[in-house]
Amino acid sequence: MLGISACLGGIFCRYDGKTQKIAELAKLVSENKAVLVCPEVMGGLSTPRDPAEIIGGDGFDVWNGKARVVSCQQVDVTTAYKTGAIVAYEKLKAAGISRLILKERSPSCGSRQIYDGTFSGNQQKGVGVATAYFINQGLEVYSENNYHLLSIIAAD
Repeated sequence: MLGISACLGGIFCRYDGKTQKIAELAKLVSENKAVLVCPEVMGGLSTPRDPAEIIGGDGFDVWNGKARVVSCQQVDVTTAYKTGAIVAYEKLKAAGISRLILKERSPSCGSRQIYDGTFSGNQQKGVGVATAYFINQGLEVYSENNYHLLSIIAAD
């Protein structure tokens, strides 16, 4: 069983109200081989919502109090992001999930790249808030760019 970012599984939960559906991942959900999570929505944010980026570092820095998540309207949404990560983790833990496929570049789910906090479209190395939390809890995190490395996908 896998955890998958809800937007990759076909749910219209992105900040812009859209989805990033990947048919192969949505199929895993329909076959009961995956559970969907959207840490941003699970943290109480609406769909659609203003874009947000991490200011001052990445998700690990948010958890260490050195960075925060701010919307393009300069609203601090750090608490919602952290709450969503914890709620999503509890759902994953209850389902016995230890591996996830998350949306790259997301301020919640990015696993190798996130936006740089300037709302200019520039990217930087780093992880999102939920990804940092999941990694700290011992979960394996993949993205839509490298999920083919997982044996459950290769076997299907």
